[in-house]
Amino acid sequence: MEHFQFLWRQGGETLNRQYETNRLILRTLDEEDAGKVLQFYLRNREFLKEWETERTEDYFTLDYQKLLIQKEQIIMEHGGSLRLWIFKKEDPETAIGSLGFDNIVMGCFRSCFMGYKIDKDEINKGYITEAARKGIEIMFDQFGLHRIEANIMPRNLRSLRVAEKLGFHNEGLAIKYLKINGKWEGHIQMVLLNEKLEREGRY
Repeated sequence: MEHFQFLWRQGGETLNRQYETNRLILRTLDEEDAGKVLQFYLRNREFLKEWETERTEDYFTLDYQKLLIQKEQIIMEHGGSLRLWIFKKEDPETAIGSLGFDNIVMGCFRSCFMGYKIDKDEINKGYITEAARKGIEIMFDQFGLHRIEANIMPRNLRSLRVAEKLGFHNEGLAIKYLKINGKWEGHIQMVLLNEKLEREGRY
């Protein structure tokens, strides 16, 4: 059951601030939640280092996380992204990961990029797959997107397995695509298309 705490209107339709799956709560955050985000990154600083851009020391401060949340709120209010933080229903105050849909482009493109991360102590429990299924549903059914792309380093086998479970297909390798942890890394372009939108001839 979804909680009708409204965030903004996308294409004339009001989107929720919070969603639920069988085991999880997915919600956008306010500045007062910055401490939850900071604790997530402090717990997982070394674990995530291999897969993310280089972070300055400022990144691991409360003020910096508040600023990031403010910036994300502005982008979301303009329909450019959706950032959902992941909480277990039995522990709704501890963030265990996040799910992001960024660079949302409408018009004839109707596409975005998806990214996700999970707490080192919560891997291999199916939480990211469960959260991403809900996020994809939102992107396809509420935003009306046609294409979601996830760019994943070839050695990130756990992330590739998630994308494959969700039905993404491999469109090839982008050479030296992103600078990750100080090194330009190639990424496999995993793509999921909204075939329902195609069948119905919408938009």
